[in-house]
Amino acid sequence: MERVVGIGGYFLRATDPEGLGAWYREYLGLDADEHGLWRQESGPTVFATFPADTDYFGSPGQQTMLNFRVENLDAMLAQLRAKGADVDEETQEMEGVGRFGWVTDPAGNRIELWQPA
Repeated sequence: MERVVGIGGYFLRATDPEGLGAWYREYLGLDADEHGLWRQESGPTVFATFPADTDYFGSPGQQTMLNFRVENLDAMLAQLRAKGADVDEETQEMEGVGRFGWVTDPAGNRIELWQPA
């Protein structure tokens, strides 16, 4: 049986696509080229489904949530706050999985940041 072997892309609608792309590069350090190609570091990826009424994604209108792996969650959150990003005050830890924090991009998309255990 054929199967998928990785995530090939994640696409966002935006009223200002160039500005939103610049935010991801400046605030999160996403090193993507002019076509959006980003060579990420190897590591785990989680594919999970949630109930339709979850509030975990923030806004009820947000159907998906992007999760980025980070090496140092505290440093990343501090960096985002220093730049004036909308960072959730709460962080969570899941034993054996890692630590989580959240930031909302300028288009209102809640993003999860994950420091694996």
